[in-house]
Amino acid sequence: MVDLPVIETLNFKGLEAVVLENEQIRCVILPSYGGKMVSFFDKEAAYEWLFQTSASELTVPPYGADFSQYDSSGFDEMFPGIDQGPHPADWEEIPDHGEVWALPWNWEKTEEGISLDVESPTFPYSIRKTVALKGSSIEIEYEAGNKNDEPFPFIWTPHALWNLNDSTKLEVPQGLNEVMNVEKGTQHLGEWGTTHSYPETQSLKTGKTLDLAELEPKEDGTVEKFYFTDRLNEGWCSIIQEDISRKLTYRFPEDKVPYLGIWKTRGGYRGEYNVGVEPCTGVYDDVYLAEKIDKVSRIPARGSYTWSLTFSIGGL
Repeated sequence: MVDLPVIETLNFKGLEAVVLENEQIRCVILPSYGGKMVSFFDKEAAYEWLFQTSASELTVPPYGADFSQYDSSGFDEMFPGIDQGPHPADWEEIPDHGEVWALPWNWEKTEEGISLDVESPTFPYSIRKTVALKGSSIEIEYEAGNKNDEPFPFIWTPHALWNLNDSTKLEVPQGLNEVMNVEKGTQHLGEWGTTHSYPETQSLKTGKTLDLAELEPKEDGTVEKFYFTDRLNEGWCSIIQEDISRKLTYRFPEDKVPYLGIWKTRGGYRGEYNVGVEPCTGVYDDVYLAEKIDKVSRIPARGSYTWSLTFSIGGL
């Protein structure tokens, strides 16, 4: 017999929330706030994986909002880009962190979870995702449709910010040995475009060995984002939480989601302390740039692009 989740609605910090829960996981999603996932609770370890802010109430952002002025907890969908700037197909402006994180999504129950959908007010696409709770995993299936007669370039990534501490480590497939920094003037990794060996490199600030697979202590002014320079040959990555002997693993199709970025906030962004592990369909945050260097994905003309993402938790 399939262990179907309990699905209910409640109020979460002033907004309607959908809760999916079984014996292993409790997940909370806000359809009106971009379909944001605000909680991914590991019941066996009694551990909240997703980063939480201290806000007692949440405000739904208006279309085109500045992402930095709104809640940074949980998992926001980034589409059709991350950086604000022109779209290469028609020069329409992509808002900061894309459109869909600041749009309300329609939703309905399914047997194993919920489905959500949203349509762009500016670009010729729509997105549908189904979220299913299965044992110790959440499985998300995506379909992006294109209403235009030309292919539609896009970047998608799950902007999920996870809790971390000095015991947190990252695990990625073998063969990923080089990263490129995409933050301006970082303390340890230098300027945008500077490459480093992975996992160990030398800090450009101290000259000391820096293990990029580890999450270092808090440090004023430090925030880092880098991309692996090679495409993924396997569709997975993990966050290891050694202090509770647990691991969270992403799984996704590497042919559809071929790149991987890492975002580390160690006090340098709003004083927060979290990590984002971001498999993505293009680099480096800017769709216009990604199109020019042919490191972007495209929804076929009058067609669709499908992919999936699974979060699984388990013991070490």
